[in-house]
Amino acid sequence: MVTVPPPDLGAEPAGFVVEVAPGDRIHFLDWGGETVPGVLLIHGLSNTSWSWTPVARRLRQARRVVAMDLRGHGLSDAPTAGYDPPGFAADVVAVAEGSGLLAAPDDRIVLAGHGFGATVAAWAAPSLRDRCVGLVLVDGGWESFEPASGMDVDEVLRNLEEPPEVMRSMDAFLADRAGFDPASWDSDQERAARATIVETHAGKVVPATRPHALQASVRAMFAYDPARALAGIAAPVVALVAADPDGDRARALAEASGARVAAGWSPIDVSSFGHDGHNLMRYRPDAVVAAILSVEGPGARQRQ
Repeated sequence: MVTVPPPDLGAEPAGFVVEVAPGDRIHFLDWGGETVPGVLLIHGLSNTSWSWTPVARRLRQARRVVAMDLRGHGLSDAPTAGYDPPGFAADVVAVAEGSGLLAAPDDRIVLAGHGFGATVAAWAAPSLRDRCVGLVLVDGGWESFEPASGMDVDEVLRNLEEPPEVMRSMDAFLADRAGFDPASWDSDQERAARATIVETHAGKVVPATRPHALQASVRAMFAYDPARALAGIAAPVVALVAADPDGDRARALAEASGARVAAGWSPIDVSSFGHDGHNLMRYRPDAVVAAILSVEGPGARQRQ
């Protein structure tokens, strides 16, 4: 049984950037912690590193924790290129190395991604080879997006815009986000929500994720082959599944797990939360932390 630490409500992360190309920087939050393997957290589409706060507050007491902003998101730069598997993977490796998570030759990390961030984590894991000792997929990373969504990529792009009434003001936007689950809404959730939008001089809000970055990320997402990607990862894989009313997501997960077994690796370890929404970091932070801590890796130890 994994013991989940209580949240460290006084903790505040330090923000840093790592340069991945001249003039091209990726931002990350360093939550601290000393025990290795460390953990690199990767947020989902149109979100930022702040979405991981409920998890990071707990996890930092048991692991070294870093959360990154994907390119084109949050405080990372938004170049016109690099929104493909090699580009995203290179960003993850740069943050893993530049943050000090992989400072020593024998340091290892766990990658944890949410939604599209789980797909990015699956792309990055092979680049890290044996330095990645586990992959945690938080409600994403095991599905082909076209059959899962029932739409082609252009239909999805047309449906990404928020309703005008939600974007008419900061108050309206925050009220909409709080309404997903009032019981879990707090100052951390408000900060995470505010990080995803920009308030205009007219008082309206617009998405902080750059339009070209969002479009390119969605197109990369639709090209993802989960069975092939996950079968190419030797490290253990853990998946947390939110609502799945028709069972389609479980079937896709079983297919991806079968591909891993056929490749000679362990099956995917699955936990299901059928009554919860996509943002399991908000609704089930203890379960997400427990899943990450279940991936110990060889020789978990305090950094010297």
